[in-house]
Amino acid sequence: MLTGGARSQAGFTIIEIAVTLAIFGILVAAAVPPMNRWVSNVKVRSTADGLQNGLRMAQAEALRRSRQVVFSLTNSANPAASLTAVANGSSWSINTIPSMTDGSEGNQFVEAGVLATPTSGVAVSGPAAICFNSLGRLVANAATGINGATCTLPTNATLAQSYQITLPKADRPLRVNVTLGGQVHMCDPAKTLSSTDPDGCP
Repeated sequence: MLTGGARSQAGFTIIEIAVTLAIFGILVAAAVPPMNRWVSNVKVRSTADGLQNGLRMAQAEALRRSRQVVFSLTNSANPAASLTAVANGSSWSINTIPSMTDGSEGNQFVEAGVLATPTSGVAVSGPAAICFNSLGRLVANAATGINGATCTLPTNATLAQSYQITLPKADRPLRVNVTLGGQVHMCDPAKTLSSTDPDGCP
């Protein structure tokens, strides 16, 4: 049989519970900013992965079909039915480019995907459209058949078309480059490409 003293030592006092909750609150408050940055970095990485996969799919379709294909950024809700290419779009679309110039052939929709939702806050900046030829290389084309999609060749020092993926709360923005030869590469713009930083940007 327990005495009164034994019963009083079996549980926690109100002071002990209050101190425990206070320490727990401090730990949670300290963990929130790093957790928010981690979530933001994951959103940026996920968007960059989606963009990179879409570009590689467009190149693969150009090779498979042995014809020009256009990769477009868009805000169109249903790219398969109505497509307008825009720089900084939140989705992407892949379409074939008509090989006939007499208007007897139209664009064929291939695939589309979402890069960023309005609530995610992730911004994608880059060219409205990139065209791949039948060899999987970048090609200029002003007559893609897609509204707003004019493909040009890169003129920067790295000879690559670049997409920047950013989010204000993230500390690791990413970049997706597409070289003249058609190589698609995701890199960290905070680093310079080298043997010690293979994930850096050129």
